[in-house]
Amino acid sequence: MSSEGVGRSVRIRRAFGCITWVNMGMLVFLAAAFLLPLPFRYLGEPEIFEQTFVGLTLYGLFLIVPGMIVGAILGYRTYRGEPRRSRRVGSALGAMVGWTSFFFFAWLDSALGYLFVPLSGLATGMVLYALFSGSAPERLRRRLVGVAAAIVLAGGLVVLALDFALLGITGAVFAAMAAAAGGYVAGIGYSRAGGEEALPPEIRERLGRARAGRRKK
Repeated sequence: MSSEGVGRSVRIRRAFGCITWVNMGMLVFLAAAFLLPLPFRYLGEPEIFEQTFVGLTLYGLFLIVPGMIVGAILGYRTYRGEPRRSRRVGSALGAMVGWTSFFFFAWLDSALGYLFVPLSGLATGMVLYALFSGSAPERLRRRLVGVAAAIVLAGGLVVLALDFALLGITGAVFAAMAAAAGGYVAGIGYSRAGGEEALPPEIRERLGRARAGRRKK
């Protein structure tokens, strides 16, 4: 939802708030990237732990700046979201980013990677349009995100099927799970950054009427 009716200072404050929550989400992602593969270290598969943790850490460091940019723009252009929905959407988008990033980087130097790159580019474009197109109908935005998720999921499964390996499976799953956890935290920030002034107009009006009613009593 566009925040054109909100003052510039409020939008800037919300943008910086979203950046802060993106960084918090990244910390959660890195923690999950360490904890999820940790059992393999004590189950006789230290290579899976080491390569998965190192790989996911590198993905996170590579994505943190683009994530901050997207968070800032999204926070500047939108109102605060409904908390439950924001957490759910944040987790879903995080899982998509983690899954896509794993295949994008892990197979970038192979023929399978070259096949996955255009699919991930198409899906990324659809998600960005759904996030930033305030004039697009809500149903259309949901469908775009759903189609994008189906594209990267199918593409990733094809890559795993053609180049089957336990390390690839665990890396893809843990990348999606860790990013979903980080996205959940970022979703919390999306619903809170900016304070009360960044709420949608109808909610601010409702709160104002409720407070006026309590004063009269």
